[in-house]
Amino acid sequence: MNRKKLFALMADKGLTQADLADKAGLSRTAIYGVMTKGRKPTPPTLGKIAKALGVKPSELLDM
Repeated sequence: MNRKKLFALMADKGLTQADLADKAGLSRTAIYGVMTKGRKPTPPTLGKIAKALGVKPSELLDM
């Protein structure tokens, strides 16, 4: 996952990690793991994060 892109999208939308977790229907621990620990999200989790940010999942991947 491209964490720089994730942080930039969150900043653009004024979202905190807690906001993103709530909006994506995920635990705060899951968001924290992806953002801070660099954990690779599962495809369903990636999809939820992307949907919450209004982007395609592929836009969050390191490609």
